[in-house]
Amino acid sequence: MVRNVAGVMAELEPEDFYLLSGVEQGMRFSEWVNREKLPKNSGLSAEEVDYRIDRCMTRELVERKTIQYEGYKLTVEGYDALALRTFAQRDTIQGFGAPLGVGKESDVFEVQSFKPLALKFHREGYTNFREVRRERDYTSENHHVSWLYTARKAAEREYEALETLFPKVSVPRPVDHNRHAIIMAKLDGVELAKAKLEPEQVTGVLDLILSEMADAYEAGYVHADMSEYNVAVGERGITVFDWPQAVPTDHDNARELLARDVTNIVGYFRRKYPGEMPDDVDIDALSDAIAEREFERVGEFAV
Repeated sequence: MVRNVAGVMAELEPEDFYLLSGVEQGMRFSEWVNREKLPKNSGLSAEEVDYRIDRCMTRELVERKTIQYEGYKLTVEGYDALALRTFAQRDTIQGFGAPLGVGKESDVFEVQSFKPLALKFHREGYTNFREVRRERDYTSENHHVSWLYTARKAAEREYEALETLFPKVSVPRPVDHNRHAIIMAKLDGVELAKAKLEPEQVTGVLDLILSEMADAYEAGYVHADMSEYNVAVGERGITVFDWPQAVPTDHDNARELLARDVTNIVGYFRRKYPGEMPDDVDIDALSDAIAEREFERVGEFAV
């Protein structure tokens, strides 16, 4: 688990961030940044770089490795610190709160602004770098790809999707974005996987989810990772979240990915609520109806 870096932010000085930014700049070209390049990258003197490296090493914001040269790279916490500082400078956030969720590809925290918001740090590529590089089209053709780049591109992809979809589609309201981090509205409700729907609610909630998928398709996106873990159910309806793998509807595999999303979400409802669901559903016809804005109720596609 990545350490919460918010506790050390007050200890850091502007020059510490210059050093971190210098390491970040160098990591665009190599995994380990040559110590000799840091004065130029950071705008600090060689003596100041030595002092700032010690401070950042003590706080576990950078790592050192001696290969053919003395090299440095950001830790995840160092990258988090750079994003947090940018949000604070923009007055996007004024305080840092408790964890809201920790997953394989992201960490989510409550943050304070004019009202409580959610801060999502993307972690793609940090623990499963080879798998993510193989599966994500925004990394497949790059020869030098670090986890920083992978996580940043995932955050950019998700933020772009949220800006396009909100408010037509029930997604978290996007607020701000920097590097690998997104600020957005907190989710209303609980994860579908943890919800216990009453029998009379089951098909109605599924209809809501499929309708949001239809709205998203009309707006130009397929989620491409739909499951019971990416939908929140609340008193005011449902919210579809986690959009970093979303693809535009003009993507070559868009219809195939839409059908997979439909299969996943209908399959979940059939497994958890077999008594309230039709025995079988024509997934192809249902997917076509969603794409063509002809979907109304899942019951119409019972076989």
